[in-house]
Amino acid sequence: MWVLIFVGIVFAVRHIMTKNIISVKNNVSVVEAASVMVKNDIGSVVVTKDGKSVGIITERDILKRCCVGKLCGEDLRAEEIMSAPVITIEADASLGEAAMLMSDKKIRRLLVTEKGKIVGIVTEKDVLRGTLSYFESVVSL
Repeated sequence: MWVLIFVGIVFAVRHIMTKNIISVKNNVSVVEAASVMVKNDIGSVVVTKDGKSVGIITERDILKRCCVGKLCGEDLRAEEIMSAPVITIEADASLGEAAMLMSDKKIRRLLVTEKGKIVGIVTEKDVLRGTLSYFESVVSL
C-alpha cells in the first residue's frame, strides 16, 4: 500500500549529477591527468579527443595500470590507460537504473547524456546520496 502512495516520487539522474565535467585531452600525460584530479579533488577525469568524450581515467585505472604495472612516467599518455568506451545514461533515467547499470558493468561512474550530448557525470556516491534523499522524502510524507 505504501508503494502505491509514493509511486509519484521519482528521482532522476539529472537531479544528482555533477554538471561541471573536468576533462583532459587524450594526449596529455597520465601524470598531468592525475594532477588535474588532485587539483580538483576528484576521482576521475573524462578523456576527450577532437572535442568528444572517448574514455575516462579513474584513480583505479592509475593504480591498476600504472603503479602496479610500473608503467607511469611522463611519456605515458591518457589514452593508453583510460577506460573506454565511456558508459552513459540518459538524464531522465531513474536512480535505480543508474545503480543497476553500474552494478552490471562493474563501474563507479556514468556520463550523463541528453539528446546525445554529455551533460554531466554521476558517481556511485551520488546514487547513494540520492537514494537516501529519496527515502528521507518518503519517510517525511
